[in-house]
Amino acid sequence: MNFDTITAISTAQAEGAIGIIRISGKNAINISREIFRSKTNKSIDFENKKLTYGYIYDEAIIIDEVLVAAMYAPNSYTCEDIVEINCHGGIVPLKRILKLVLKKGARMAEPGEFTKRAFLNGRLDLSQAESVMDLINAKTNKSFDLALEQLGGSLSEDINLMRKNIEELMAQIAVSIDYPEEDIEEITYGEIINKLKLLFDKVIDLANSGEKGKIFRDGLSTVIIGKPNVGKSSLMNVLLKESRAIVTDVPGTTRDIIEEYLNIEGIPLKIVDTAGIRDTDDIVEKIGVEKSKEFFNKADLVIFVLNSSEKLSDEDREIMKYIVDKKAIVIINKTDLKQAIEEDEINNTLHDKIIIKTSITNKFGIDKLEKEIYNMIIGGTIKENESKLVSNTRHINALEKASNSLKEAIQATKDRMPYDFIEVDIKNAYNYLGEITGETVETDIVKKIFSNFCLGK
Repeated sequence: MNFDTITAISTAQAEGAIGIIRISGKNAINISREIFRSKTNKSIDFENKKLTYGYIYDEAIIIDEVLVAAMYAPNSYTCEDIVEINCHGGIVPLKRILKLVLKKGARMAEPGEFTKRAFLNGRLDLSQAESVMDLINAKTNKSFDLALEQLGGSLSEDINLMRKNIEELMAQIAVSIDYPEEDIEEITYGEIINKLKLLFDKVIDLANSGEKGKIFRDGLSTVIIGKPNVGKSSLMNVLLKESRAIVTDVPGTTRDIIEEYLNIEGIPLKIVDTAGIRDTDDIVEKIGVEKSKEFFNKADLVIFVLNSSEKLSDEDREIMKYIVDKKAIVIINKTDLKQAIEEDEINNTLHDKIIIKTSITNKFGIDKLEKEIYNMIIGGTIKENESKLVSNTRHINALEKASNSLKEAIQATKDRMPYDFIEVDIKNAYNYLGEITGETVETDIVKKIFSNFCLGK
């Protein structure tokens, strides 16, 4: 394909040891030769995949001392000629070199355009391309490993094998439709059902991994909730192993929402410390309470904190009603103090919830809490070497549509519908699976996917 030449800064635009300007396209090498000179002030040919030391010049003026790496087509990230200029990290040298490259004829790359070219040129399929951003955004080692497996083609292999099996089945059905009078062995309804059931089981297994896969990819939205001064901020600090939230004995100290990511055995938790829920006349605190309720309603997991040294209050009982139908863990905190809380009432109201006694001051019960969070979400079913998890919402939706089409094809076969009716549902499943790898995806969807990438990737 003939694309124009694009460029962008591929590293963070901030102070650092090294910054990289990436150029890709048919004029990438020529542009680089125009602006680069060796230490002996000569223009040179870049060796493939080797660093070349020298200077970037704007006419007779030295812009920066650099190392240049050239990667020739088709053996590069985009399958085009690529040049990466490694300059001193910092906003000024990065922007000056970028401006010079643009002046020489390149244009600014769109977000994700380098990876989009890798996809359009056949180096990556769409699921692999999407995993590039998953690698960049990974919050834990497990989420990184899952993205790396997908970049290596683990999901693509499964999808392509299923599509190949569907192709073979459709070919057999097509023969039976097109040549009914010929002496060709016709596929039976029983054979079709058996093959469809095998395909359906594979698709549904992959789709069912989506819930856990999404947790590893996006994190579990977790909210710490309770009335003021029960130890919510202290709990967040001890889980994060840093003093992120302000802790005092004054009720209402936390007035805004504090969000952080926490890693529990490979599970990223987007944990939120909320303002204590209580009736208050303080306008600012009241806003914080309303925000707490909003986050509570959206949370995947609720950690409800109670003070064991106090009797249950109306605020406690109101929150208990809120969490009856939520996935929640109850923390009875401050067990190092004299107990006054009514445990029987808690057990009767929240009989199906996990209840853990803690003393955050002494860090008692924190290990148990982390273990229960892991077991509640994963249930001990994720093995350390398991990589066949679907984590992308778009992929999960496509798998669900494919499984529905296969289910309809199975029912149509059981009902002894004509072969061409059955073929329609099978072909739909084939196309839905193709959306994952990009074989049958619409152009608008491709554009939307890459628009969410960072600039320079």
